[in-house]
Amino acid sequence: MYNEEEVLPALVSRLRPVLAGLGVPYEVVAVDDGSTDRTAALLDAFRLGWPELRVIGLRRNSGHQAALTAGLDRAVGAYVVSIDADLQDPPEKIADMLALARAEHLDIVYGIRADRASDTGFKRWTAGLYYRLVRRLAGPSVPAQAGDFRLLSRAAVDALKALPDQQRVYRLLVPWLGFPSGEVTYERAPRPAGQSKYPLGRMIRLAVDSVTGFSAAPLRIATWLGGFAFLVCLGLMIYTLCAHAFQHTVPGWTSLFIGVLFIGAVQLVCVGLLGEYVGRIYTAVQNRPTYFVGHDTAARAHPTATASIVPVAPTVPVATAVDAGVPGPTAAPAGEADPSAPPAHRLRQRS
Repeated sequence: MYNEEEVLPALVSRLRPVLAGLGVPYEVVAVDDGSTDRTAALLDAFRLGWPELRVIGLRRNSGHQAALTAGLDRAVGAYVVSIDADLQDPPEKIADMLALARAEHLDIVYGIRADRASDTGFKRWTAGLYYRLVRRLAGPSVPAQAGDFRLLSRAAVDALKALPDQQRVYRLLVPWLGFPSGEVTYERAPRPAGQSKYPLGRMIRLAVDSVTGFSAAPLRIATWLGGFAFLVCLGLMIYTLCAHAFQHTVPGWTSLFIGVLFIGAVQLVCVGLLGEYVGRIYTAVQNRPTYFVGHDTAARAHPTATASIVPVAPTVPVATAVDAGVPGPTAAPAGEADPSAPPAHRLRQRS
C-alpha cells in the first residue's frame, strides 16, 4: 500500500471477517511502501485491536513489485495471498482460493478479472494490449486478465525467492514456474476511496520491464528493422543511380532526404532497445537490494527475530493465510545463525 489512508478503514472492515472465517491461523502482512500520508499511523492504530496484523514499513517508495517482494520474503504462511489495498480485488475471494488450492492440491490460484466495467475504456484497451503482448512473448501460460491478486503455496513462494531476478514482474514469473494452477474469477470493483497510484507512466514502465525482462524479441526486432532499412537503402541507391544516368538528379533529393531520416530513426530505435538491455545488465551487476525495511512490527514483539534494516537482493498489502496443518519452512533472519546448525567448534572437530 502507498498513501492509502482513505481506503484503510474499509479494507480492514472487509478483510478481517474474511480471514477470521477461514478457521485457520493467519497473519496479515501490510507492506507500507514509503507512504507520506497517515497510512503508517492508521496501521499502528489498527494493530492495537488486531494482533494478527503485521506492518512492514519500507524506508522509501520502492515500487509495486519491490514492495510485493518485501511481503513475499517475510510471509511465513503455508499459503500466501497477495492483494492490493484499494479493494478493487475482493478479499472475499481469498476463501475460494484457499478451498480450491486444498481441494485440487494446487500451488497457484490466480484471481481472474472476468469483468472490468469499473475501469475506463482507455484502461481496458491498454490492459488488453498488454496481456496480448506478454502472452505472445512469454507463451500462453500467462493467464489473461490476471493481476497480482493470487494465492501461492509455500513451495511456490520459496521458488520465487530463489530466483536471481532484480526487476521482477510477478505476472510473468509466477506462470513461468510451471506449478499446478487454477483460477477464481471475479468482477473488478471501483475504488471505494482514494486515487489510483498506478498512472500511465508506471503502466508503461511495467510493460517495458515485462518485455525486456522476459524476452529477447526486441533485439530481434531491431535486427529485422536493420535488415529492412538496408533493403530500403539498396532500393534508393538503385533509384539514385538511375536518376543520375538519365540526368534527373534534382528530383532524387526528396527520396534521399527521406532515406536519411528513415535510417536515423531505425538507428535510434535499435540503440534505445540495446540500451534497455545494457541497463538491465548494469543493474544486475550492481546487485543493489530492491528495497530497505525501515521497521517490522514482528521485530517489536521478538527483538531478535529480524534486523531493523534487511537489504534483500532479489507491491499492496500481502495477506498471508497460514494453514497450521501444513507448516512451511522459514529461513533464518538476515545476520543470524541457524539455531538448528551444529556449533562451529564441532564442525572443526569433525573436519
